[in-house]
Amino acid sequence: MLNSHDPHRPFYGNDKPEWYTEGNAPPAASPSRTFNPGEVTPPGFLVDLPDVRLEIAEYYNSVRRCDDTVGAVLDALRHAGYEGNTIVIFLSDNGMAFPFAKTNCYLNSTRTPWIMRWPGTIQPGLLDSMHCISGIDLMPTLLEAAGIEHIPDMDGRSFLPVLRGEKQNRRDLVFTQFHQTAARRNYPMRCVQSRRFGYIFNPWSDGVREFKNESQSGRTMRAMQVASEQDCRIGERVDLFLYRVPEEFYDFENDPDALCNLINDPNYVSDAQFLQKEMERWMERTDDPALSAFRNRNSQKSRDQFMQQIAADLCVTS
Repeated sequence: MLNSHDPHRPFYGNDKPEWYTEGNAPPAASPSRTFNPGEVTPPGFLVDLPDVRLEIAEYYNSVRRCDDTVGAVLDALRHAGYEGNTIVIFLSDNGMAFPFAKTNCYLNSTRTPWIMRWPGTIQPGLLDSMHCISGIDLMPTLLEAAGIEHIPDMDGRSFLPVLRGEKQNRRDLVFTQFHQTAARRNYPMRCVQSRRFGYIFNPWSDGVREFKNESQSGRTMRAMQVASEQDCRIGERVDLFLYRVPEEFYDFENDPDALCNLINDPNYVSDAQFLQKEMERWMERTDDPALSAFRNRNSQKSRDQFMQQIAADLCVTS
C-alpha cells in the first residue's frame, strides 16, 4: 500500500517551500503541469468567485501531482514484472477539502474515486454507474478474488461480480456516517444515498451550534463569506454550511450539486420516507446510538440528549 499526501493542503501553488524541506527531506517535485484560474470551473456546489477559482486551480495542481505519483508506481510495477498478475486499486478516502465536501456526508463528501485494474478480469475502460459500493466492501471482494474463505459477520459484501461486468442485486443504496473532526468537535451525521436521492440526518444541528472543519481554512470559504455580505443567496448557502438543519433531502437527478433541500417539499414525501425507513433499519441493524434521536428527530430535546450523551461517553473513554 502506498499513500500520497496530495491533494491535501497546502495545495501546490499556495504552499510555503519550507513545508516541504523540513529536516533533510528534499524539495517536493513539481506537478507535470499546472493550472491557472482561467482554465478551471468550480464545482457547482461552490460559488464561482475569483478566489474560489484560484484555489480550485491550486487544488488541481496537487491532483495532477498525485496522478504523476500513481504513474510512477505503475511504471515500477511493470518494470518489476508484476503488472500482469496484480490487482491495482486507487482509492480516495474523502472528498475534496472544500465546503460541502470533506468531513461531511454530502454526495461530494463520499462519492470519491475508485479505480481498479485487474488484467484479464476487469475490462479496460469499463465505467460502472449502476452499482453502489462502499469502502467496507473492499475486504470481502479481495478475499473472494484471492480464493480465501468468506469471514462470517463482515459488514461488507463482495462486489466481484461487478468487476467481471456482471449485474449484482442489492447494490442500490449506500449508508455513510460522520462523527468527529480532527479537532475533536462532534458533528454526528447519518446519510443514506440511492442513485437518485440522498437523505441526511444531522442531530447536532440546533440553529446555534456552528460547524467548523479544516476545509474552512482555505481561500474558498473566506471568499464566500465576504461575498455573502452583498449577495443574500450566497449568505444562505454559507449559513446552511455553518449551521445545517436536522434533515436534508436531495434529488441528484435534477439537482446534482445538492443545492435545494427538498425535505419539506410535498412532491417528495414518499421518496424521503422510503430513505428514512431504510436508514432506520440500518441503524437498528448496526445498533446505532443515534437511533433514538433519529426516531424522535422532530424533538430538539431528544437531539440535545443524544449530543450530551456523546460528550459524556467521550469523557469516559478519554
